[in-house]
Amino acid sequence: MPTVSNGYGEVNLQPYLNFAKQLAYRAGRITLSYYNKGIHYDRKKDESPVTAADRATEQFIRGEIEKAYPSHAIVGEEYGEKAGAKNPFRWIVDPIDGTKSFMKGVPFYSVLIALEIEGVSRVGVVCFPALDEILYAADGLGAWWNGKRARVSEVKNLKEAVFTYTSWSGFRTKKRLDVFDNMHKECFYGRGWSDAYGYHMVATGRAEIMLDPSIKIWDVAPMPPIFREAGGWFGSWSGKEGHTHGEGIAVNGALKSKVLKLMRV
Repeated sequence: MPTVSNGYGEVNLQPYLNFAKQLAYRAGRITLSYYNKGIHYDRKKDESPVTAADRATEQFIRGEIEKAYPSHAIVGEEYGEKAGAKNPFRWIVDPIDGTKSFMKGVPFYSVLIALEIEGVSRVGVVCFPALDEILYAADGLGAWWNGKRARVSEVKNLKEAVFTYTSWSGFRTKKRLDVFDNMHKECFYGRGWSDAYGYHMVATGRAEIMLDPSIKIWDVAPMPPIFREAGGWFGSWSGKEGHTHGEGIAVNGALKSKVLKLMRV
């Protein structure tokens, strides 16, 4: 059985993956009870929208984690961080990634659940309730899409590559429109398949590159193990692997060096 080592010895990831996968699916059923119902929203301090569905879904997820793993830490988009006991486990939750899509009845929103062990994301689940699709992985256990193996594409040339992103305005705000323009010039084409759905497209071989100029950890915490196991790479624009850098790139293995070079314009 694949395991990872930490200060507490060997950790079998399979039970955590099973738990996270089932929990994301159940949480997704909660979101569907609000979906396309004309739901009201409020504005958070950063002006982003939040709905009753976001809050109810995160409360459910956190409650289930606390019952199953009471000593573990939890951090979520809507309710912040709950410290755990002195152990290396932290769950990271985004109850609805793509709230703007969710509010408009666009089915590309998702439920994200990840497990960090000693600061490294080891288990990741991305559930798309309105599409009835789920993408999940854990280190050493493979990446899976609705029960079949998920693999990045084998495209090696940028002129054949599709890149995805959430919004043009993010590049403008971060003063990185040069990157956005270069990707359009060098790639086959670009599309705004936003939020986690863009990463899903790359992990399953239907696009080659996903770019995020600004992220929070809950937006992308599941991505490192998913891309490690799917044959790709997820990290920062400067080439650091992981979900804690405030920006993100997902790319297939063949194009990694070329894409990172484009980031340095």
